[in-house]
Amino acid sequence: MPTEKFCKDSLVVKTSRIFPIDTNNHNSLFGGKLMSYIDDVASISASRHSRSNVVTASTDSVDFLMPIRPTDSVCLESYVTHTGRSSMEVFVKVVAENLKTGERKLAATSFLTFVALDEEGKPTKIPQIIPQSAEEHMLFNTAEQRVKVRKDRREHSKAFAKVVKTDAPWI
Repeated sequence: MPTEKFCKDSLVVKTSRIFPIDTNNHNSLFGGKLMSYIDDVASISASRHSRSNVVTASTDSVDFLMPIRPTDSVCLESYVTHTGRSSMEVFVKVVAENLKTGERKLAATSFLTFVALDEEGKPTKIPQIIPQSAEEHMLFNTAEQRVKVRKDRREHSKAFAKVVKTDAPWI
């Protein structure tokens, strides 16, 4: 396995049409449906980069910037933007395209973290990432800030989990 890979080596592009069954009462794409698409493409990017099994460690954010309508197609682009020893940050951008006018708008963005696993299910070493485009460099150069926020949030979640009850609510 190579010790370094380009961001573009993990690029995944998925385009889908929006059907009435995919929409909510606001006549826009269900957020949960979009989140499923996001996790799907991000996991493929992580697998392409690591060439191993991967597991979603966190969905750091999904920022819904504008509604996606039935007159739109939705195009998701994902790629690895930062790597640790066995973890990968994957960026997903969601572009809505009006199929009649051709107008394209950034509809959502998301950052997810995946961990590469070996055949025994243990974290395994992955190649480091090499950015090339201006967008890739910007995401790579700001990744350490997101890593810190992610670690702080995880510590907060662990402390929070010690207080949250897991008793059956109906008892």
